[in-house]
Amino acid sequence: MPEVQLSLAFGRRGQNVRLASMLTGWSIDIMTEAEEAARRAEEFKTRSSLFIQALDVDEVIAHLLVAEGFTNIEEIVETPINELNKIEGFEEEVSIELQNRAKVWLKEIEKKMRQKQKELGLQDDLVSMEGLTPEMIIKLGEAGIKSRDDLADLATDELVEALGADKIRVNAAEALIMKAREHWFAEENAATGEQEEKTEAAGA
Repeated sequence: MPEVQLSLAFGRRGQNVRLASMLTGWSIDIMTEAEEAARRAEEFKTRSSLFIQALDVDEVIAHLLVAEGFTNIEEIVETPINELNKIEGFEEEVSIELQNRAKVWLKEIEKKMRQKQKELGLQDDLVSMEGLTPEMIIKLGEAGIKSRDDLADLATDELVEALGADKIRVNAAEALIMKAREHWFAEENAATGEQEEKTEAAGA
């Protein structure tokens, strides 16, 4: 948002942000237009570098993929060829080759992940958790976070520290922690339902 509106968004002594955080349960990060532009530029650079490295392509193709909204290698594999062909400058031969390179890279990453999983003692529930990239999983393991429960036990700032403030934002870290805790809530609900059934049966 424009600089002149930033103080209005925060409110006196930041009370608007604190109130919104309390109501939503989320940490709210308000940025100026310049900060948002810098964040987007950094994301563009990071994603482009990933595609250049993983797919062995030049900056032009990498930039086209980022501009089309691709954020990871898995999305390239999962996208139908006819959809990839719609990208400016792409022909079917190019799309097929990109998918093949993406598949090879993912297989290599999977192989390395299995090796790292064994070396670091990572549990399957962490490795298979949705929302975690292979890089994140390895960093978590190196930080002593071996299971989904270990991740669920973390505070937001602890997860940001483990993964790096340049790799994950506070809101994304909170979302991952809540995702890791989902099975806790499911177990609690199941236990509550079971107890209610027993109570009803005893009163019958």
